[in-house]
Amino acid sequence: MTKQFFIYGRVQGVGFRYFTWKEAEKIGIKGSVRNRSDGSVEVIAQGNEAQVSALAQWLKTGPKTAKVERVIVNEHREIIVKNFSIIHH
Repeated sequence: MTKQFFIYGRVQGVGFRYFTWKEAEKIGIKGSVRNRSDGSVEVIAQGNEAQVSALAQWLKTGPKTAKVERVIVNEHREIIVKNFSIIHH
């Protein structure tokens, strides 16, 4: 299962990508996280239903340094990835 998340709020400049990467690694999620030009963060998460649900729950609050206001979830096409990565611009 693959989902795409858009996280809005105070989510850039607070270590959100790093902590998302750590959480994804812990859960066993594959995919990526990146900052977007509109100030949000995009996460592509691939795993089984329990893994993706666990990450989705974590994304609702994120790290202590962040203030998540809204999370939008979309279905996403299956992708073949071997790990979880931070995409830097």
